[in-house]
Amino acid sequence: MKYYILLLTSILFEIFSTSMLKLSNGFTNITPTIALIIGFGISFTLLIITLKHIPLSIAYSVWAGLGTAGTALVGMFAFNEDLSTLNIFGLIIIIAGVVIMNFNKKSEPTKSTNVA
Repeated sequence: MKYYILLLTSILFEIFSTSMLKLSNGFTNITPTIALIIGFGISFTLLIITLKHIPLSIAYSVWAGLGTAGTALVGMFAFNEDLSTLNIFGLIIIIAGVVIMNFNKKSEPTKSTNVA
């Protein structure tokens, strides 16, 4: 369970960092640029840690799916971006897919992920 909390934290840093990309204005605003570099560093570090304990197919799909949905919501609420009904339906499908993948009983945490 603690590794899913790390994964969620990684996702939150990914959403934050992606939002900072917009505020960096093509890396011309220094504060958001520094924030996004640090944020992505933390996000990927936490993702690497979780991949030692959560199967890649689950961890990455959760990370990418919830990161996409979260970033879309930040865009909508923080940057006043419009989301069509079809876009919102797509986000619901992404989230539903992540939930369904996590119901798969075969996706038990891995004991070792040594790749030679």
